[in-house]
Amino acid sequence: MNTNNIVPDFSKQISRNKKESLLNQKSISIWLIGLSGSGKSTLASALEHHLFDMGFKTAWLDGDNVRIGINKDLGFTINDREENIRRIAEINKLFINNGIIVINSFVCPLESMRSNIISIIGNDDVIFIYTKASIETCIKRDVKGLYKKALQGEISQFTGISDIFEEPLRAHLVVDTEQNSFETNMNEIINFIIPKVSL
Repeated sequence: MNTNNIVPDFSKQISRNKKESLLNQKSISIWLIGLSGSGKSTLASALEHHLFDMGFKTAWLDGDNVRIGINKDLGFTINDREENIRRIAEINKLFINNGIIVINSFVCPLESMRSNIISIIGNDDVIFIYTKASIETCIKRDVKGLYKKALQGEISQFTGISDIFEEPLRAHLVVDTEQNSFETNMNEIINFIIPKVSL
């Protein structure tokens, strides 16, 4: 299908500003990125619950929930990973334009992927939070048993073992989940995010 003939008419839509005013919040795209086992999903879930309890309207996208639905046709090759993130970024853009705060928890291993997120959503609407933990610590945690399988060769193309993870160069916030407690990291995230989403 040739998409060149598709011309959306955004003038018929209620503006993002009006929707943000109605919801009394600033919509934004929050990305918690890091190795598997670094704690990003745990922190993302806690952040969503905290914002919800404060009256904010949110959506949480995670590697598990998008890969059983919208991205179930994708594997874990570099091209599929890039397409996975591209689709998620486009979904974020739709949510943001409707006034929703989007929380994302994805490995997002390459700087090129993070740059593409910014190019799709816009630099002013993206916050990267790096959940930092060494590969050794993540292997010890091995919450889902994935590192054991990867080390035994049962899983190929696994980030941190057979695939590269590039530390974020443009993280807005770095939380050390190896050295600091969950409560310390959570408070740091909340104190950073609340001013960003409050009108």
